[in-house]
Amino acid sequence: MNMKKITLSLVGVLATVAMVPEASALPVFARQVGMACSACHFQHFPLLNAFGRAFKSSGFTMTGAQANIEGDGLSIPATVNAAVLTSMGYEKTNANKASAGNGTVVPGVNQSSNGSSTGGFFVASESGEASLFIGGRGSDFMGYLGEITLGNGAAAMDSMKTPILFDFDGTRAGIVFFSTNGQGASYGFETMNTGANAIHSITNTVGFNNQYVNAVSAQQYINTGAAATGASIVVNNGNGFINITKFASVGASNAGTAQGALSSPGTFVGLTSTYLRAAGNFDLAGWDTGVGIQSWSGSSINTDSVPNNAVAGFGIADTKATAVDFQAQGAFGDKPVGVYVTYANAPASGTVTNSFNTGTHNRSSFNVAAEIGVIPEKATIGAAVRFANSGVDDGTGTTPANGSNTKDNAIYLTGTYKLAQNLLGRFSYVHQSGSYWDLANGTGTNATEIGSSAYTLNLYALF
Repeated sequence: MNMKKITLSLVGVLATVAMVPEASALPVFARQVGMACSACHFQHFPLLNAFGRAFKSSGFTMTGAQANIEGDGLSIPATVNAAVLTSMGYEKTNANKASAGNGTVVPGVNQSSNGSSTGGFFVASESGEASLFIGGRGSDFMGYLGEITLGNGAAAMDSMKTPILFDFDGTRAGIVFFSTNGQGASYGFETMNTGANAIHSITNTVGFNNQYVNAVSAQQYINTGAAATGASIVVNNGNGFINITKFASVGASNAGTAQGALSSPGTFVGLTSTYLRAAGNFDLAGWDTGVGIQSWSGSSINTDSVPNNAVAGFGIADTKATAVDFQAQGAFGDKPVGVYVTYANAPASGTVTNSFNTGTHNRSSFNVAAEIGVIPEKATIGAAVRFANSGVDDGTGTTPANGSNTKDNAIYLTGTYKLAQNLLGRFSYVHQSGSYWDLANGTGTNATEIGSSAYTLNLYALF
């Protein structure tokens, strides 16, 4: 079945099934405002509705039923709010190393004796997620959110942000300081659900090699969900926001290492890359609609690039990409529906590596995703399609850049079932196709070595 037929089939399915909202969210903020998770989230965590955008746009400062300690120049919750997120489940790919004569088959480690994938179970802190969140109001204009990952014998800071946003008659403006190991420069401030930031899309299961979120979001396909530390100048209100960020491509786990590697204890990483974001929200025939643009430019220190400067273990890499996105969240009758469309492009690496695309051709993707519900307050189904160029040459030319850009298309299916408001089961499936998956990899191909298809069963608990 070709991608055109698959797309038409998915459209047919989406057009004939209705859906309803569900809710599950970080209890950090539910406790602070004294509201159910569904007050902020469209269908389920982490998708935001209009009120969720307003809460985030305030810098996490809104309060509700929870008692506050008030004084001259002081307004903080009486309790420090925290939450735990855990996940567990099973994942399997169609990788089959023995089919290509690969000699590295290890029976019992997600492979049978003939080399085919046997899948694997994961639990919280061991491949599954185990995170502690702390956050909330610090004053009427300052908030905080921090995530600490737990497991593998240690705890480590994964992401943190401190928004300082002053209220000017309904418009908030100020600065957000942030650091993240994997959510990219957009982590500073983002409210759309298109995958413009790694956490905000219809899937909270990224999958092996990010295969699920890459099928849903073009921005994530071009690798913008990476380590970043920086400061964002933000202006926002109910009509949208502008975000101007200076950042470096190092995260919460290695920013201190990079600082120390610069040989002077008082020297810090330069924020020499630039991220620009503008998004608008408006009502379109009763649908909560948003459109936006993103731009990444410049270059900065990067832990993943080949070292070419004086900092041991670090190098300088370009951060160049652009993206546009669209979302519409509304209803057919009394049934909510969400539709998300994204396009992103990262140019090929030149003399300096582009951290978003190490290939010799442009890496680009066009993605369409939608989510619908089948049982009120209980179950949803979703789907996405991706039409992408991987940026990797197919090897048919006389040089690594003279051949053709390999194709990397995908279909993605997902379903969720809410056992409780804070207990969510999810099924995810992806099938990827195109010339990229036929490329040689070791003694096999990308399809046999990585696996072009996969499915995952997850259970998420938040409390």
